[in-house]
Amino acid sequence: MSEVRVLASVSSTNDVAKEAARHGAREGLVVVAETQTAGRGRHGRQWTSPAGNLFLSVLLRPRDPAVLSLLPLAAGVAVAEAIEAQGVDGQLKWPNDVLVGERKIAGLLAEASTDAGRVDSVVLGVGVNVNLRASDVPAEIAGVTASLFEETGRTHDVRTVAAAVLDRWVLWYDALQADAETVRRTWRARSVDWWGQAVEVVSGGQRVTGLARDIDASGALILEGADGATVKVLSGEARALRPTRTS
Repeated sequence: MSEVRVLASVSSTNDVAKEAARHGAREGLVVVAETQTAGRGRHGRQWTSPAGNLFLSVLLRPRDPAVLSLLPLAAGVAVAEAIEAQGVDGQLKWPNDVLVGERKIAGLLAEASTDAGRVDSVVLGVGVNVNLRASDVPAEIAGVTASLFEETGRTHDVRTVAAAVLDRWVLWYDALQADAETVRRTWRARSVDWWGQAVEVVSGGQRVTGLARDIDASGALILEGADGATVKVLSGEARALRPTRTS
């Protein structure tokens, strides 16, 4: 890490890191905030951001554009390993969530900025529910949200969790640039057990369904349709489809 900025409250750590990137900040800048007033997940969704949880962003300037689509997968592995050290076994949901059972404990958001048609920088945001209580979140999502506190019954030091995430991230970012297949394989081994099951992905306003078969070298999800043909899905919101009960 080239620099770590610890702030009390920001709109979002991704916003701060992107602004720093526009002013020439070096790769490896880390922005950590105690709270966020406008934290967000994918598709602009709000990310609940009370104090006592982890909100950080890392500024990246990848040399190889081929690794861009794999950044969330590498980050997912890093976060899963970091929370495992805190006693919680997380599984990875394509493309960028960390789950405990069916509840979300961490999310990732990679936002790229371009210059003259090429990717100039990527800001990787990481949110981990560390000491989140059910009373901290809106009632409609309380049942699908997990935290280290809720899983272990004890409070956790946010700085310790942040250090663990960054330590694992450095390792997996280096691995991604040296041997991307290792990242893909490790992510697959830690993923939710959807393989061979029916999955629906909402992508770009379209719904794609099929049996989840694998992720390819670029991190795309491979689905098998009813006709046996495979479809590659590059991004989207995925969920497992429950079998329809018949009377």
